[in-house]
Amino acid sequence: MNSSPRTNSVGDARSDNAWPPAHFANTDIGSPQLPGSAKPVETGWNVIGGGVDIWETSDQFHFVYRDISGDFDVAVRVESFTPAHLYSKCGLMIRESLHAESAHLMFVLFADNQPRNNNLGAYEMQFRALAGNDCQAIYPAVRPPAPPEFPATFPDSWLRVTRQANRFAAFASTDGKKWKQYAEQVLTLASTVKVGPALTSHNPLVSATAAFRDYTEFH
Repeated sequence: MNSSPRTNSVGDARSDNAWPPAHFANTDIGSPQLPGSAKPVETGWNVIGGGVDIWETSDQFHFVYRDISGDFDVAVRVESFTPAHLYSKCGLMIRESLHAESAHLMFVLFADNQPRNNNLGAYEMQFRALAGNDCQAIYPAVRPPAPPEFPATFPDSWLRVTRQANRFAAFASTDGKKWKQYAEQVLTLASTVKVGPALTSHNPLVSATAAFRDYTEFH
């Protein structure tokens, strides 16, 4: 199968099911000091998240998710993101379990395009190949002083992740129609995983907020 996503718009791909979908749940992962929440709104959620990070060997964040088995193709638009730290993260999470140290892959969006370690731009792919292992990141190929290849464009910062067997691909868009591949990664995760928006503050004493909209599962 080709790893490129379909080119039709997210709006055209949305199912006819009533919103919010009853099969989604939300929970804090890793017992953050400040509890998070997710309020369903039309086509998405307003999420509040605490936690120290999604990184290293365990995570703290708020997670909106449902179980998906087999291959999938999901997308979401981040309408707004108010961080509590330079490294506050939101994005699409694919996770084996609700344990803090779970294996996962996340397509990350930061709140702006400030330089962050090896990252110039707002997007990043990270993954933990085995539960309890350190995370790894795939950074943008373009580095300073060039303009970012994957900038934040709120209210139209789109993320999309596809799974084909053990191959995961991440795509970004500024309109939900034309998609640019960010990266792909082969990762051996369970056949049934938990998929959906995630948000971490990176500041245990201050919450971050994000407005996720136009969540779509392509078929």
